Amino acid sequence: MGGGQGTRLWPLTRFRAKPAVPIGGKYRLVDVPLSNCINSNLKEIYVLTQFNSLSLHRHIFQTYNFDRFSSGLVEILAAQQTNDNQFWFQGTADAVRQYIDHFRQLDVDQFIILAGDHLYRMDYREFIKTHEETGADVTISTYPITAEQVPGFGILKVDESGRIKRFIEKPQEVDIRDEYRLPDSPEKPYLASMGIYVFNREVLLDALQTYKEDDFGRDIIPAAMKDYKVQSFLFDGYWEDIGTVATFFRANVRLTSTKPPFTFYDDEHPFYTRPRSLPGSRISHSEIHECLINEGCYINNAKLSNSVIGIRSVIHEGAELDHVVVMGADHYANHHQEAVPLGIGENTLIRNAILDKDARIGKNVQIINKDKLEFYDDDRYSIRDGVVIVSKGAVIPDGTII
Repeated sequence: MGGGQGTRLWPLTRFRAKPAVPIGGKYRLVDVPLSNCINSNLKEIYVLTQFNSLSLHRHIFQTYNFDRFSSGLVEILAAQQTNDNQFWFQGTADAVRQYIDHFRQLDVDQFIILAGDHLYRMDYREFIKTHEETGADVTISTYPITAEQVPGFGILKVDESGRIKRFIEKPQEVDIRDEYRLPDSPEKPYLASMGIYVFNREVLLDALQTYKEDDFGRDIIPAAMKDYKVQSFLFDGYWEDIGTVATFFRANVRLTSTKPPFTFYDDEHPFYTRPRSLPGSRISHSEIHECLINEGCYINNAKLSNSVIGIRSVIHEGAELDHVVVMGADHYANHHQEAVPLGIGENTLIRNAILDKDARIGKNVQIINKDKLEFYDDDRYSIRDGVVIVSKGAVIPDGTII
C-alpha cells in the first residue's frame, strides 16, 4: 500500500509519496517491504499508489527488474478513474477493492497486505506459516507498544490461542484503552496492529464485497472478526512505523549507533535499492563520531556526530553537524556557477535537523532552532517536534540563523 498522502511527514512529502521518502542516506521507505518480500521468496508484488507518485514510480522502475528467467514482478497499480468508478482511492481497503477484478484473476491461495512506510526486517514465510497452522481466515501481525503510543495505532485483545476477540482503531479515551491492557506486560501493555495482514484468497475477495467501508484497520478487520477467524502473529523484532517527523528522525539517528536496534547490514537478508555506481566517499581531515556515511560524498575538515550523510553530500571546511539527517543530492553541481552551491558551506553549524535532497546551505549558517519552536512553516524550512526540516531544493543564504 503506497498511496497515502503522508500529511504527518510534511514537508518530506511535499514533492513525493510517503513510501518514496529517503531513509538511511540511500534507501527509500518502499525498499523495506519490497526487500522483505524478495527475501521471503514472495515475488509477485503489486504496489498501489496515488499521491505524489512520480518519484515513487521512477524508483520502482529503476530498481526492481527481475530477469526473464524469473517469474517475479513488481507492478504498479495506480489510482485511476474508470467507467465503473470515478473516484480516487478512499482508503486502504478501497484501493484493493478498486482492483478486485485484477486480483480475482490471480491463481494464489493467500494475499499479504503490507504498508509502504515501516522500518523492520521480517521473513513473511513465518507469518504465513502461523496463519496456515492456526487455520485462520485472516492474520494480523502485532507488536507490543507503550501506553503513550496507543492513540496512534489500532490495538487489539486476544484470547489464549492468539485469536483476536476485540479490535479498536486509534482509541483516544483512557477508559476504552483500559479494556485492552495486557495483564502481564507493564512496560508495553498493549498489542498494536502493524498494518500487515494475511488474507485467505476467498476471504479477502468476499470481505471487500460484503463490507463496503474504505479502510482495513478502521473498518474491514473489526467487521470481519464477526464472521471469520482473525488471528494474531506476534512479531518480536525491531519495528518502527515511520508516521511522523519525530519517528522518522529518531529511526535515522538510531542507525548511527554502534549497537543500533536495527541495521541494514545483513548478508542473509539484504535491503535493495537503486544501483547508482557512485564512487567511494572522500573524507579529509575530519572528526567523525558514530555516523553513517553513504557513497559519493566529499567531506573536508568537518566535525560530524550521530548523523546520517546521504549520497553525493558535500560538506565543507569548518562545518559541524550533530544529530543531522542529510538526504544528499540527486546530482553533482558546478560550484563555480552557483551563489550557494549544493551541500553545506564553510563554518556552518547544524543540530537536530533534516536536510532534504538538493538543499543548499551557505557559509556561516546556524540551523539550531534558536527560538526552541515545536512547529513552524515557511517556503524554505519547517519545524516539527522541535526538528528543523530544510525543504527539498531550498537555498539557505550565507549567515542565516534558524
